[in-house]
Parts: sequence; C-alpha cells; structure tokens
Amino acid sequence: MAKVIIVEGKTDKERLQEVLAEPVEILCSYGTISYEKTEEWATQLEDSEVYLLVDADNSGEKIRKSLNQALPNIHHLYTHRMYREVATTPLDVLAQVLDHAHFEVKEILPEEELF
Repeated sequence: MAKVIIVEGKTDKERLQEVLAEPVEILCSYGTISYEKTEEWATQLEDSEVYLLVDADNSGEKIRKSLNQALPNIHHLYTHRMYREVATTPLDVLAQVLDHAHFEVKEILPEEELF
C-alpha cells in the first residue's frame, strides 16, 4: 500500500523531503481545501495509506476536519504548537514525528548541534 502525506504548502513538502528516506507521495492543499478537491482525493487515495501533517493553527484544523470526513482512515500527524508551522519545525523534530509513524527517515542531528 502506497504512503501519501498531505501538507499545506510547497515549503512543508520540501521540509519533509529533506528528512524522508523512502519514496512517499506528498500532496499540497495550499492552505485550504475545496469540497471538489476533498472528493477527488478521497477517490484517488482510497487504496493508499494517507497521513496528514498540517500547521497547528485554525487553517490546519479546518483542513483536518474536512479530510477526516472524506478520508475516515487518515492518520493524523502533529507538529508541536510551539513551532506552529510545519515549515518552521526543526528537521530533527519532523524526523521524530515521521519515525514515530513508521516512516523511514534520514538521521538528522538536532538543529542546536549544527552550529
């Protein structure tokens, strides 16, 4: 079964690509999601293992609610509220989130140790 991660934007997608060590399709909602797009993804992804990682804000919560109705088996991944956005979450934290969800991730040093 193919793994798919839905994120909000291009920067989020690029951040995940930096830590993933396996091929994963990453789809972008671009901050909002229409009924039509929700239904399209529900059909397109019915045979996939779908994960959702969006920002810890109101927009992210709206996307979670919409997709949860259309894709009831979706796996919800969360960034910590202190980082608020996926794009600003340190790479080592994103790697931990993905590793916990059984994705293969690259070894990432904590960002404090990089300097």
